[in-house]
Amino acid sequence: MTLPLISLIKANIGYFNTTVLRDVSINIYQSQCWAIVGSAGSGKTSLLNAIAGNIQLQKGEIQRHFNSAENTVNFHPQMAFVASRHHFRNLSNTSDFYYQQRYNSSDSDDALTVTDYLQSINRSPDMPFKWDFVRVISLLQLTLLADKQIIKLSNGETKRLMIAAALLKNPLVLLLDNPLAGLDVQTRIQFNQIISEIVADGITVIIATSPHEIPDAVTEVAVLDNNQVTTISKDQFLIDSTRFESSVSTHFNLDGLIDKYPAPTYQYIVAMQDVNVKYGEKIILNKVNWHIKQGEHWALMGPNGAGKSTLLSLINGDNPRAYANDIILFDKKRGTGESIWDIKKKTGFISPELYQYFPADSSCLHTIESGYYDTIGLFRASDKIKAEQALKWMQVLGIEQYARQLLKNVPASAQRLCLLARAMIKCPTILILDEPCQGMDDQQVTHFKALVDTICRETNITLIYVTHYAEHIPDSVTQTLKLANGCVVD
Repeated sequence: MTLPLISLIKANIGYFNTTVLRDVSINIYQSQCWAIVGSAGSGKTSLLNAIAGNIQLQKGEIQRHFNSAENTVNFHPQMAFVASRHHFRNLSNTSDFYYQQRYNSSDSDDALTVTDYLQSINRSPDMPFKWDFVRVISLLQLTLLADKQIIKLSNGETKRLMIAAALLKNPLVLLLDNPLAGLDVQTRIQFNQIISEIVADGITVIIATSPHEIPDAVTEVAVLDNNQVTTISKDQFLIDSTRFESSVSTHFNLDGLIDKYPAPTYQYIVAMQDVNVKYGEKIILNKVNWHIKQGEHWALMGPNGAGKSTLLSLINGDNPRAYANDIILFDKKRGTGESIWDIKKKTGFISPELYQYFPADSSCLHTIESGYYDTIGLFRASDKIKAEQALKWMQVLGIEQYARQLLKNVPASAQRLCLLARAMIKCPTILILDEPCQGMDDQQVTHFKALVDTICRETNITLIYVTHYAEHIPDSVTQTLKLANGCVVD
């Protein structure tokens, strides 16, 4: 009789005194491909961490049968976990990267290239080497990025690098936490082939994903709901297409939250003329022209690596290359006396990079309150009135229960919603939302889009909205700028 590769037996899974999942019993066999689905905060990441051995079970048992000797102690080298955040280190391996580092030429040089990073991956000598450098960069389409510093990769490019690094460990089990987040349309289509090839090599794949993005190679689904896990075949799961549908409120009480509008009047929020950005021989932006008038609502579209993040960094004050270009922000040319803080106090901003580097050791409430000061964390005593406003935003977004908890201890979707509240709390003149719905479930996406539409309808806010999912774009967005290879395209 074939033993399961991994068995969870009546397991309770959670953190500290909170139980996220109860009485979990799952048998996972060699070369299977599992999808873990559920609403945001249902425990998908917790289940992955339990399987990986990153957290202790509160109750029950987990068995791993990785070889004939039933290795249940030294199992970590035989598992690879691609988390939602990376943990890249600098060249001296002394500290983590920081948020604006990719835009500062002297500091960004303190980073490995894609090639150097992949060649630094430690492999277990006990594992067969089916996956080598040439194979992973080909499968994950990293060939053209081989000499690029990892700090300068886009969000989607970083995700592909993390999967490549995991495969280089030649694991028996590959765990993927929301791997499609940040991938452009073409790469998401190719992801099916990538997973199928990995499974065909005998690797067991367990992927936390949206119920709408289950790879073809998946045969089994673990459905998380109300602290319980139900296992079902993928075919049966797909029959019940209404499993995650429910009504969502699209009415908001914004009294006292957007009362500072209308914002001061400007002719142009952004006016760019023939903007160019180049790092070494690599052209990032090439003669970009973009004019945004106050009250306009734009979508910024383009594939991974198109230059979207760099373009936004010129607008939100993070990129010093703005001074070398013809850029007007809030009717004032960059380099004529305004400070970065002058720009930031008029700008609300969220991006995958901000989520990656934002310190998570403060409370959710303090995280949101820091938006008043445009600081990456709250470095002063909390203000009672501002904290009350932060709590009101949490109530609007449906995350008030996390107010006093540390940001790092709440679900990833709640972390992102906290950063969204942080971006909106000061009623900015321009709101820049770079992939704001990553990690949200369908209900949260619908709720958030309706909130953005309400704010756009009731105020003169200017909006730039970035996403790889057309269905995530709010109805209020009426104009689009598309980038490809650093150029504006039709």
